[in-house]
Amino acid sequence: MQLLRIPAMDCTVEEGQIRRELEGMPDIARLRFDLPARVLAVDAPAGTMATIVAAIERLGFKVETLAAPPRAEDVAGRQRTELQRLLAALAVALAAEMFHFFAPETLLWKLAGMGVAAAAIALAGTEVFRKGLSSLLHWQLNINALMSVAIIGAFLIGQWPEAAMVMALYSLAELIEARSVERARNAIAGLLALSPPQTEVRQPDGSWMLVDAKAVAVGATARVKPGERFALDGRVLAGRSAVDQSPVTGESIPVDKEAGDEVFAGTINQSGALEFEVTKPAADTVLARIIHAVEEAQGQRAPTQRIVDRFAAVYTPTVFVMALAVAVGTPLVLGWPWLEAIYKALVLLVIACPCALVISTPVTVVSGLAAAARGAS
Repeated sequence: MQLLRIPAMDCTVEEGQIRRELEGMPDIARLRFDLPARVLAVDAPAGTMATIVAAIERLGFKVETLAAPPRAEDVAGRQRTELQRLLAALAVALAAEMFHFFAPETLLWKLAGMGVAAAAIALAGTEVFRKGLSSLLHWQLNINALMSVAIIGAFLIGQWPEAAMVMALYSLAELIEARSVERARNAIAGLLALSPPQTEVRQPDGSWMLVDAKAVAVGATARVKPGERFALDGRVLAGRSAVDQSPVTGESIPVDKEAGDEVFAGTINQSGALEFEVTKPAADTVLARIIHAVEEAQGQRAPTQRIVDRFAAVYTPTVFVMALAVAVGTPLVLGWPWLEAIYKALVLLVIACPCALVISTPVTVVSGLAAAARGAS
């Protein structure tokens, strides 16, 4: 299973674009999209990966090959860099607005203002234009195609300050959405930190030794000292103590444990040392099953999301046709000035963009899973 990170894959419309491009390839056994992490797992022979990457790049997406899922620190670092770039774009877009309102009405100042606006658009919208152009070339209308047409059109009819500001705000909004989803993912990943990687296990000579929890066999005798977390599920053999089970069961007060009682990975031993018999391997503890259930739920698409995706597939072309009708039809039928009609059509493209509609369901699902993860931790 090869992991591919696609930084610009930020909504289900783009996921569908990539899925349609790859599903026809005979060598691909399975595709698994992790949209919040912007990662695609591909089950295919190693020799076909170059072809798969080339197919994705033809759609206008950059592709990074990963040896492992991206670390939260790396993602946060990339997002900080992206935020700095977009804040710079927003500042330049504000400068373009200042040029428009306060600069003298001369050709030189207008050209300077247009240059500043173009710089803001270049800072904020390179990925949007790349994906939008690719969508148009493939006769697919999505949010990026709509935004690209709207921004270029606004610039050409002289509304360059608005074009710069809309592009900067749109890109900034996408980044804010990505950061919120990443925070939700971090809450889920925090479950993994509940279970320590090692535990003390009794050796044949009676001594105790720290052992990797994944290597501990069922039936081994482990020990947890006061203040430590259980790394594995088990049954108490010796000792008495109170155990804080709230990270796993949500119980608000510690539970007394003695010989014969069950203990769970991720819970906290509070008072006395406990010796317990390991009853489940690390991959099958209650905590591991919770994490697996959350990951599975996160990877599945909600029925509402599938309905919204189908609706957006019809809605987006409809908006484009309506905007075209406003731009061309109203001057011919109602006698509107051409520039005014085109301007109103571009406004329609921007305000009717379905991105919020399409992204709302997966974000809601992930946020709900994150709340559940926090409740479990």
